[in-house]
Amino acid sequence: MIRVEMLSTGDEVLHGQIIDTNAAWLADVLFQQGLPMSSRSTVGDSLPALVEALTERSRIADVLIVNGGLGPTSDDLSALAAATACGVELELQPAWLEKIEAFFASRGRPMAPSNRKQAEIPAGSEMIDNPVGTACGFAVTLNDCWIFFTPGVPSEFKVMVEQQILPRLKARFDLPEPPLCLRLTTFGRGESDLAAELEPLALPDGVVMGYRSSMPIIEIKLTGPAAQRVAMEQVWQQVRLQLAECTLFEGTEGLPALLARQLKERGQTLTISERFTAGLLQWQLASGEAPSVAGEVLPAGEESLTQLAHRARQRAQTQQAAVALCVGSLQNEQLGFALVTPDGLFAQQVRFNNQRHTLKTRQELVAMMAMNMLRRWLHGMEVTTGHGWVDIVETLKE
Repeated sequence: MIRVEMLSTGDEVLHGQIIDTNAAWLADVLFQQGLPMSSRSTVGDSLPALVEALTERSRIADVLIVNGGLGPTSDDLSALAAATACGVELELQPAWLEKIEAFFASRGRPMAPSNRKQAEIPAGSEMIDNPVGTACGFAVTLNDCWIFFTPGVPSEFKVMVEQQILPRLKARFDLPEPPLCLRLTTFGRGESDLAAELEPLALPDGVVMGYRSSMPIIEIKLTGPAAQRVAMEQVWQQVRLQLAECTLFEGTEGLPALLARQLKERGQTLTISERFTAGLLQWQLASGEAPSVAGEVLPAGEESLTQLAHRARQRAQTQQAAVALCVGSLQNEQLGFALVTPDGLFAQQVRFNNQRHTLKTRQELVAMMAMNMLRRWLHGMEVTTGHGWVDIVETLKE
């Protein structure tokens, strides 16, 4: 099996000042290509540390993708580290320097002297084109490891991987068929609770069950060789049956996109009114392109469940929307929801059964509960239902 690794560079990545979205994106792309990443590491802006990391990982990996450190500033050290590790000098690439100058000229700006550094790569290395930026990518071989150096800017990095690196890997290696990964996302049950129910299932050879917890949801993954598809789908059917009550969606569509699609299929519009979630619910549904009309965000205020239900009915009538979804204020650890649909009104008052979550986490949890009420109605399920973090205090159905 080909061992592919990634080395992320930069103090800002190492010290957690930014989230390394490039690493997550690359891992997913490689997995889909049948090249699951074997290892991932991060090193700061230190020349000795970079040289040490390149030397160490090159003795283990077949392919190493280095990200970051190709900019024009003094802390961009990847090219120099590569040259040092390979025992060669940096060489200016006149053609790339001309490209950088043209890049700035087309924008009516002179090239800063520091940008000249971006046209210097280790002697004997292969230049890797960057069609959307000024950082010159390159590849070297060290200890029989093929090492690609890429810019940290996500838009430049992704284009270079897709257009330059993947074609090279496919040309050199006989890539295996990508693994099969079946996924579903649950809400309202804890990880240990789900694992206790699923672990008795017998899995085919080479197949693993995985759990990814990201409050307030848990993703269940069944991963294995594509050759085990039939056996995996048989197991997956059992997983579906056992988790039907708490499953939000399958695959990677996401709940907002699923709700938006199903509302559009019905030709129905949605209006939203929020207090506690402060616009988060509308933002999430808008990201899925839900057919929404005139949402509103109200300040906190005392409101009984009956009053919240009345407000939801008025909201639907005023906006001439088929569906209205309202979230009330948090009062004494209790909060109300109201959903108006062509089938009637459904409302519930819930109480948080713990206080360990932050305000942001609670808002995310409440937004998910509201969307789950809508999902359950769309799927013909009981709309008002408890969850692991809340207890139902009162319900209304009209």
